[in-house]
Amino acid sequence: MYDSFIDQLNGLDLSGLSIRPAPFNETDFPCEDAIEQTLAAVWSDLFAMFSDTALEADAEDIAWGMGNLFHRAASRKSAQLDRASDEIRVLHASADGSEVHSSNLEEQVERAQAAEASMLAFEQMREAAAALYRDETGSSWKPVSGSRTSHSRNLTSTVIDARDFLRARAENRRHALIPEGTPIVFAGGRQSFENAEDARVYADNIWATLDKVRDAVPDLFLVHGGDGKGADRLAASWAERREVQQLTYSLDRRLGARAGFKRNEQMLSLNPRYVVAFPGNGVTERLVIDAKTRRITVVDRRTVTSGSKTKG
Repeated sequence: MYDSFIDQLNGLDLSGLSIRPAPFNETDFPCEDAIEQTLAAVWSDLFAMFSDTALEADAEDIAWGMGNLFHRAASRKSAQLDRASDEIRVLHASADGSEVHSSNLEEQVERAQAAEASMLAFEQMREAAAALYRDETGSSWKPVSGSRTSHSRNLTSTVIDARDFLRARAENRRHALIPEGTPIVFAGGRQSFENAEDARVYADNIWATLDKVRDAVPDLFLVHGGDGKGADRLAASWAERREVQQLTYSLDRRLGARAGFKRNEQMLSLNPRYVVAFPGNGVTERLVIDAKTRRITVVDRRTVTSGSKTKG
């Protein structure tokens, strides 16, 4: 998976090769203010167009799609960077000292530099769209599958899919797909509420609890099931606002009734500092029991109801 291209070059002995500066500079890409202002204007017009029409309920899906456009563009550039980096390694291994070889190597370096810069620019656009999506819907933006990673040091809100994380950890590589810090597991089910005020109180309880946990563990990253509704969604929105990394373990539906319990095992295998539990189903109850068996501290908020009914 992706590592900084500069880090990749540092791992190779390129003595005798003159690596020129990238054939562009940051003024060749849209600036941050232009990205934010342009997307905000488009966003405003988009929701104004859908408002009070029969398509208003579909606005959230269209808004998600806008973020996905930039996400897919960034993914394509990341794939180009990987291919160019692989080609550099092949050329390096077959170095013969000829001028033609050196020219081919420098060409691949330039190609990789261009791909990396474009990838970072598209990621910046995706993050701007994700922030607008969060403000409009109250939910953290994430792709249908895979991870939402940010390779720029200025972008810290990442959502890492467990399958990508496990693959990266098996390769024993430190990069964007391995979050740094202390894992905190969050669990809770979907709830129904008698009124909007009860729902707001419930959401406030989740945010206040996570704020207190972060006070105790400033370097935390949040581990949860990635459900697009219910408690997971509220926790993801908190992480997005607080710029906390997220590691999501979605259910493996192939396991049937066993899927939730397998996810519990995977999350607890991270040896989290705390397990934060809100009302849920039997899988949540089992998570709490297993955490206590492992002597992991449980922040138990399962008695928080506020007129809610657990749906699982």
